[in-house]
Amino acid sequence: MINKLFVAGLAYSVSDQQLQELFSELGKVVSAKVISDKYTGQSKGFGFVEMETVEEAKLAMDKLDNTNFEGRTINVKEAKPLEPRDRSFNNNDNRNRNSDNRDRKDSNRRNRW
Repeated sequence: MINKLFVAGLAYSVSDQQLQELFSELGKVVSAKVISDKYTGQSKGFGFVEMETVEEAKLAMDKLDNTNFEGRTINVKEAKPLEPRDRSFNNNDNRNRNSDNRDRKDSNRRNRW
């Protein structure tokens, strides 16, 4: 278990400060961050909280998971490391598949005449 928690189901009005205050009742909060859309600034309804110790993180998870906060039921889970994503716009598999389909269509057209 690690000491970083994923918090889902947050009301869109919840701030970093409110999230920190909620978790600080159960231990020392190293950081609390509500994730927002980079273009609109609107909350995405989830965030991350890092507790000082693993024990405090476990306690917070046990006490706060499936509880009501600001009118919404929140879910508190252990945060998982971010997995690398493919940043290319063209997936090679799709590009090759599409070009194969075009080649077949072109050959079918040629065979008709």
